[in-house]
Amino acid sequence: MTNSSQTSSQADFVANALEAFIHIGIVGLLAIWCFRIGRPFIQIILWGVIIAVALRPTHRKIQSALGGRGKLAATLITLFALVLVILAGVMLSGTLIDGAKELSIKIKEGTLAVPPAPQSVKSWPIVGKPLHQAWRLASVNLAAALSRFTPQLTAFSHWLLSNAAHTGVGILKFIVSIFIAGIFLTKADSGYEAAKAIGMRLAGERGEELVNLAGSTLRSVTKGIIGVAVIQSFLAGLGCLAAGVPGAGLWALLVLIVAVAQLPTLLVLGPIVVYVFSTASMVTAVLFTIWAVFVGLCDNFLKPILLGRGVQVPMIIVFIGAIGGFISSGIIGLFIGAIVFVVGYQLFLAWLHQKATPIEESNKS
Repeated sequence: MTNSSQTSSQADFVANALEAFIHIGIVGLLAIWCFRIGRPFIQIILWGVIIAVALRPTHRKIQSALGGRGKLAATLITLFALVLVILAGVMLSGTLIDGAKELSIKIKEGTLAVPPAPQSVKSWPIVGKPLHQAWRLASVNLAAALSRFTPQLTAFSHWLLSNAAHTGVGILKFIVSIFIAGIFLTKADSGYEAAKAIGMRLAGERGEELVNLAGSTLRSVTKGIIGVAVIQSFLAGLGCLAAGVPGAGLWALLVLIVAVAQLPTLLVLGPIVVYVFSTASMVTAVLFTIWAVFVGLCDNFLKPILLGRGVQVPMIIVFIGAIGGFISSGIIGLFIGAIVFVVGYQLFLAWLHQKATPIEESNKS
């Protein structure tokens, strides 16, 4: 090869590389620009997609019952979901904001008071005496007992008030997401074909399999974890309202967070039971205790019903996704974080299994 041909080849390589760099740069710039424009709506659209995928089996059944009228079925589902969200928002959002403000102010000013401990607490087995002593100390001199945690309590009060103030925004996002889910349901078949095409572009022949895996995982988590947590939260809020507990919406929100994170709801309801025993009549306290235990245990029979034969996911995966999503994106992030993290985990396992199969076969041979 002559020097002139080498020089020409190098020049062509540089020209091609420069052209490829310009093309990639333009595509990357366009992608970043599109992302910045759509960023405020990504969370809402993603939640709408999740709702649509989760409700797709229900949509099919209603569509079949209505003689194949898919748009009417999607409209009925959308209206029903809107009624549920608005009803729950009206019932609990007011007490959530008021309760959070009152609690935040009391923590900040140091005026949070604990009612005196009933003498009957002493007779409780094992924990009665130490609990009565700690309770009595807190009721007599709560400021001194909590003085060492003042910075943490102040930060918590700011966080609590900030999240309560965004409750209305969260409900509005839910409403918009439900409308988006209704639109996606009317285009469910074409949406599935688009998802399958994207999956095959990314994963080749296994694209359709991975899309189906993601869909089944999403439905399983939405019904078996998110659905159960919402039911527990709603029941807890109703119980607090019936028992006259201040800030019922706030406690319902905390129960929701705890339930999605797969922690016992009695972490929230337990102290409320103690409060009800110290402030309400014995009949009310006993009934509320029974209700709180029912709310805490109802996931044991609700999950098998709603989850069915769904995917088995380690609870630590759900916990990390739920808490991380809530910290980064608020109440909707609580749901999206748990679902996206679990779907990502399942897809990672599927990819890992695909990569490991050839190695196993070669070892056997």
